[in-house]
Amino acid sequence: MRGPILLLLLVVTVLQIEACEVEKMGNGCRITSGQCACGYGCKSEYRYATLEECKLALNGRRRNACHSQTRCLHGGTCLQITANPEYKCLCEGTGYFGYRCEKACPGRDNPNYKGPFPLECVVI
Repeated sequence: MRGPILLLLLVVTVLQIEACEVEKMGNGCRITSGQCACGYGCKSEYRYATLEECKLALNGRRRNACHSQTRCLHGGTCLQITANPEYKCLCEGTGYFGYRCEKACPGRDNPNYKGPFPLECVVI
């Protein structure tokens, strides 16, 4: 009896962690840190359908939206995606947030900051 309950708890936890709906998930590859990385997740984060397609992009035969060093600021990591503008900046751990990691994270007790606290600024 304990096994099925643990399995159900694991499934519920995984479904809550996923950042997209089940029908928007799939296998694919993306360029990250100058290498092809393949896996399963949100289709929008995996620009290439196959490892071969990803390697062609690495060799310059397809446009790499993360090629520009200035896409993401303050040490953010550029991630190619299929939706325009074909890249997304991952700002977690940089102390910045925003589309290009251009905005400084507000202080915990900053009374001047209006709006929800940015997820990228949460430090655990």
